[in-house]
Amino acid sequence: MDIYEQKRAHALELANRKRTGSKLSFFAHWARIIIVSLALFVVIRAFGVEAFKIASGSMEHTLFEGDFLLINKLVYGAGIPGSGRKLPAIHSPRRGDVVVFTYPVDPSLNYVKRIVGIPGDTLQMREGALIRNGQRVPEPYVQHTPEEADQSDEDFRWQRAYLVGGASIENYRPSRNNWGPLVVPGHDYFVLGDNRDNSSDSRYWGFVADSLVRGQPIVVYYSYAPDTGDRLDWLTRLRWKRFGEIVH
Repeated sequence: MDIYEQKRAHALELANRKRTGSKLSFFAHWARIIIVSLALFVVIRAFGVEAFKIASGSMEHTLFEGDFLLINKLVYGAGIPGSGRKLPAIHSPRRGDVVVFTYPVDPSLNYVKRIVGIPGDTLQMREGALIRNGQRVPEPYVQHTPEEADQSDEDFRWQRAYLVGGASIENYRPSRNNWGPLVVPGHDYFVLGDNRDNSSDSRYWGFVADSLVRGQPIVVYYSYAPDTGDRLDWLTRLRWKRFGEIVH
């Protein structure tokens, strides 16, 4: 092999090494991007924003079944996975806030309702009207089902332990639209659905502990009208007007 061929072979070898190195560099670059992106996704989902789907009509006409929400988890202090602790909150849950929380009866489920009572509040309901600390609460977001029977139910029996104001436990017969007065304990909240006559809420199963509050809905980013007869309802029955709807 003459000098020319040696140089040519050496040049080809260098070119092959460069191409191989470039390919490895390309894949390494994208591998880093993917790993960092996944890490950011996990961190943001754990501590910042999370998606949530509305699975019932208990919050109509504020939120509808088939709405998909983005949840702000930082506002009330995001939970630290595996620790049972929370990050510092921007502020505590307030009266009127719509919140997502872990269902106290079944921790595998998340619910969304509106806070109507914070620690120390005295609450009662008379003929469907909410009374807080002696004052009737205006609730323009609430809808009622007309001429619904308002019967007492054993699900309300938990309320007897929290009665105040001289109410008789023996004669206490609470119903959906008539109950109380009750005092909300420290570190707990009383929540109700805006679709007041079609909601499983604190009236039936009690208070929501502060530690169970997961976050506050921000916006509806996707929405469709569920239809069991249409397998593509998520695509064919879109509610375009609800896209970008702010939750309040």
